[in-house]
Amino acid sequence: MKPLVSIITPCYNGEKYADRYFRSVLSQTYPCLELIFVNDGSTDRTEEIALSYKDALENKGIKYTYLYQENAGQAAALNNGLKIFQGDYLVWPDSDDEITPDSIEKRVAFLENHPNLGIMRSNGIVVNDATGEKRRIDNKNHSEAEDLYEDIMLLRTYGNPGPYMIRRSLLLECYPDLDIFVSRTGQNWQIYVPAFSRSLCGYLDEDLFIIHEHDDSHSRYTRSAEAEYKRWHGFTEILLKGMEAGIKNTDYYKNLVKENEARQIFYYAVSVRDIPTIKTEFRNLKTYGKPTMKESLLYLKCLLGM
Repeated sequence: MKPLVSIITPCYNGEKYADRYFRSVLSQTYPCLELIFVNDGSTDRTEEIALSYKDALENKGIKYTYLYQENAGQAAALNNGLKIFQGDYLVWPDSDDEITPDSIEKRVAFLENHPNLGIMRSNGIVVNDATGEKRRIDNKNHSEAEDLYEDIMLLRTYGNPGPYMIRRSLLLECYPDLDIFVSRTGQNWQIYVPAFSRSLCGYLDEDLFIIHEHDDSHSRYTRSAEAEYKRWHGFTEILLKGMEAGIKNTDYYKNLVKENEARQIFYYAVSVRDIPTIKTEFRNLKTYGKPTMKESLLYLKCLLGM
């Protein structure tokens, strides 16, 4: 019997994209699936659409669970799904994206053929819904299995969940109670950080996922300075919490994360001429790492009003 794959998808006010999402699940060539769809307190027609697919999903042999929660964010919604999923493998795509028809089948085959790997990812296509413009996210020149721990800690590799698949066994090593840290900032790094501390990440050089960009995406609106700083503080909190669930919870990596937070906020503060924050984050750069010559010159120029 083929391994069971669980799909957990949180959704908040996704009526515009829900039909496309459910059709992509129904199109899967892999036969052994469970879908857990978590409505995160939507106020639109999300529930109506989600329930309308129950018969079609179950007629195809897909076990379907619909959950509703008061709005608490994607991490809380994912947590609810994690408590009940039964799969040998897990994927957790966003509700506004698509899984290509052979996506799950090919990812399962990859992990079945690489029993030493606990997590893998593929390439994907990013589509701008307004313009139709397409671009690829891929790992050109990367190896079939690689250490992504430092890359994910520094947020220098893609974090969209769509191209990833993780073994249940690895997830349980990270979170025996299947309870990830809940943050409004995000829900993916809580899984990546402890997983990459334990396992190399496999890579399948195929386009198996479609990410849709649209103007009302929560990741695409313009933020205030306060919101941008809060966002980086939120990422840092998630990364440090993720480290606690991993096996590389060392001062070296903690300082690396804090230095990167200081660097990102420093450059943003420079761009908006926020002198108090520039001073604070330059001090943090010296505390957790070392400012570059460029950063030192920028700091002096800002203080001198140049």
